[in-house]
Amino acid sequence: MTEWWHYLVAVFAPLFLVNGIPHFVSGTMGRTFPTPFVGGPPNLDTPQRNVLWGGLNWLVGGMLLWLLRDSLGEPIIVAELIALGWAFAFFLARTFSGLPR
Repeated sequence: MTEWWHYLVAVFAPLFLVNGIPHFVSGTMGRTFPTPFVGGPPNLDTPQRNVLWGGLNWLVGGMLLWLLRDSLGEPIIVAELIALGWAFAFFLARTFSGLPR
């Protein structure tokens, strides 16, 4: 039986995992990208800070998945993780698609 808090954690795990992608990729490509440290768009942050921010997001998302390790065999939890991950990825793509390069 899945604990009630696993459903709550499964909301936040994909948010952190997906949010780490644009920061880490932009940083490793040497591009600037907005982070919470500069107030968000249109202010841009350094590539080094983006790599760190993306890695921290992946670390937190991975720790949240680790908390869910006993429930990852449950189809409802897996479907929640996948659906929210894709939804947040599309949201980020739409939000940041017009940023200057």
